[in-house]
Amino acid sequence: MALVASGNIVVADTAADPTAVKSENGKYLDKEGNPTFKVAPDGTVDWYTYSGYRRYHSECHVCHGPDGMGSTYAPALKDSLKTMSYADFLGVVASGRQNVSTSQENVMPSFGNNRNVVCYLDDLYVYLRARANGAVGRGRPAKHEEKTPAAQKQEDDCMADSK
Repeated sequence: MALVASGNIVVADTAADPTAVKSENGKYLDKEGNPTFKVAPDGTVDWYTYSGYRRYHSECHVCHGPDGMGSTYAPALKDSLKTMSYADFLGVVASGRQNVSTSQENVMPSFGNNRNVVCYLDDLYVYLRARANGAVGRGRPAKHEEKTPAAQKQEDDCMADSK
C-alpha cells in the first residue's frame, strides 16, 4: 500500500476491504478490526450505518452535501472514503484540516469537542464507508437493525462525559 503525505495527514491510496468478518454487540468489523457496514439482501442496514446516516445529516451535510455527495463548499465524502483509512478519518474529523493552494482554500473545522459528532465517529465512518462502496444509496435507509444495548450504553457513557 502506497502512502501519500497531505499536510499533516498521511492518506492511504486504497482503503481496506470493507467486508464484515465479525460482529461485536451489533457492530460489524472488517478483517483489520475497523468498523464497517452490513447490509442484508433485503436492504436492511446495521444500526451503526443507520445512525451514521442520521448523524451525518444532522452535522455534516451542511458543508459536504446530502448523502455525502459534496458541494461547492466541501468535497464528496462518499468519494473520500474510497481511499481514506479509518485512522485518517478520525484524525481529520477530530482535529480538522486545512488545504490551501493558489486557487482555493478548504478548511475542515475541528469537531473534537462536539459530542454530537465525537460520540458517533464510528457511525459516521460506517455510513460514509457504505456510501463509498455503493452498499447504501441516497436517502434514509428504509430498514435497519435495532439499536443494541451496547450501542445505547456507549452513547449514554459518551454523552454523560459532556455533563
